[in-house]
Amino acid sequence: MRRVTGIGGVFIRAKNPEVLAGWYSRHLGLQLEPWGGSVLRWSDPERPEPDGGVTVWSMFPQDTDYFGRPEQQVMINYRVEDLEALLVALREEGCLVDEKVDVSELGKFGWVTDPEGNRVELWQPPGRRL
Repeated sequence: MRRVTGIGGVFIRAKNPEVLAGWYSRHLGLQLEPWGGSVLRWSDPERPEPDGGVTVWSMFPQDTDYFGRPEQQVMINYRVEDLEALLVALREEGCLVDEKVDVSELGKFGWVTDPEGNRVELWQPPGRRL
């Protein structure tokens, strides 16, 4: 089983998400969407997608609990081929895996915590395995 197939997103905790997103837009050229983040499009000849692949870049408020512990400033979202199989394998390997799995029109999401306490998001895009 292939595990990670790419980076699905980079999420940054910010004291003022709008101001920080504006800085990244102004100085690094990230094009902000109306929801405040950016969608970086790419393609992969081995796994072509109708709209190409994407990596989401977004700010979160400083007080978000989405990242887990408050000290974690950044959370990476990794694209995976088969979320359910990967979560089973991670549990069998003794990893700390969140029991919650979210399923929506955006795909399937699960979480694991690394040995240093960083919450990591795993994402299987909708419709098919990559």
